[in-house]
Amino acid sequence: MMFHQNWKKRIIFCLLFTLLFVSTITLNIILPKQSAIAVKEEDWDMFLQQKNFIQAVNEVEQHWERDYENYFDENLGDFSVTAEDIAETLSNSSQQTGTKPAVIWVWQRQKQMQLILITPGTKPEIYSVTDADRQKLINTIRRLNVEITNPRKRNTTSYLEPAQKLYEWMVKPLESRLETEKIDTIMFCLGLGLRTLPLAVLHDGENFIIEKYAVARIPAFNLIDTNYNKIKNAQILAMGASEFKELSSLPAVPVEINKITRFLWEGKAFINQEFTVKNLQQQRQKQAYEIVHLATHAEFRPGKPDKSYIQFWNDEQISLDEVEKLKLNQPPVELLVLSACRTALGDREAELGFAGLTVKSGVRSALASLWNVSDIGTLALMTEFYEHLQKTPLKAEALRQAQVVMLKGKVGIDQGELNGTRGELQLPPELAEFGDATFSHPYYWSAFTLIGNPW
Repeated sequence: MMFHQNWKKRIIFCLLFTLLFVSTITLNIILPKQSAIAVKEEDWDMFLQQKNFIQAVNEVEQHWERDYENYFDENLGDFSVTAEDIAETLSNSSQQTGTKPAVIWVWQRQKQMQLILITPGTKPEIYSVTDADRQKLINTIRRLNVEITNPRKRNTTSYLEPAQKLYEWMVKPLESRLETEKIDTIMFCLGLGLRTLPLAVLHDGENFIIEKYAVARIPAFNLIDTNYNKIKNAQILAMGASEFKELSSLPAVPVEINKITRFLWEGKAFINQEFTVKNLQQQRQKQAYEIVHLATHAEFRPGKPDKSYIQFWNDEQISLDEVEKLKLNQPPVELLVLSACRTALGDREAELGFAGLTVKSGVRSALASLWNVSDIGTLALMTEFYEHLQKTPLKAEALRQAQVVMLKGKVGIDQGELNGTRGELQLPPELAEFGDATFSHPYYWSAFTLIGNPW
């Protein structure tokens, strides 16, 4: 009798343990991971009341670091850089680069928005934007994205209203401080729902933000490599494909790669059949190219990192969770360019993949597009970017100058030629058919954004 009772207890215990184990696994699958560090509404109230702005920066940084760790499902580094360290780093970078950088963190709360600003050698300051509640902010960003990307509105300025409202909320409260300290480079650290905001199109009522500041977006200050290495004499490895089995063709790619490697930068070019993961790895083993330019389809999709990919020749793809196979951190690539990518705007996971590109790939900076800009528009932007990068070897500043040239209508197609800073570029027949056009609308230039180190 005692023997049977013991066995019953053991069986019941095993069943309960199994049930607990299965329940835990199921909940981990069903429920999204939450940051272990949560900056709650009451935390913000305390920071503001006690003016504990250093702690606010530290907790925001920890929170967003954990966001990316949960998305990529790996430890990306232990939090170590505090608000004081950031201010010192900005001072050092300012001396090395000749720029005046600042970091702006934008945190959306339920009923207001918090801005945190750190400039070289200073303590952080917090600004409250009371008329920008969470839903209003997200709705305005969505409206801006629609107004810019809608083909029917390509000849209008319908984007200005949301662009000006966002500038009013995100930059205007800081303007006097930015101007007093002669800030010229801003790193934006953005939270949920803001990470695919086209920052370049923010407008103060008279000018776009890029007419005053070079702009970059960072996942978190702790997750970027802030070291400055001069890029002027860097070699470029330019690869891409113009034809795909299931995706749309990119006829401008051969022109883009040829233009970059023959006239704008020293390096090597590989097109179509030579555009493979193996060849990229082999070329990087032969020479440590500091710039890698991939002119191909790339998508940041909803879901985990294995849903997002970079397309190579034929059916070969590298998903975002496999991007380490490209070995872009051995040694670290200074600049990775994805010239024909797009992102699921407004999707939380796609945003994390896009903004976390530098973190996962191991590169110092990445230049990528939020939406799939027209083939010819991409050619125009990339030509201008590399032209300005030769003269101004600071990545965010070169992008700023390229975008300003485009928004002022100084880049366009005229009688089958692409006209820009460097003169005319004869286009092949399939691109010349695009007709006479300029690329001043933000659709053509505001999609491109620098992620990570702005120098």
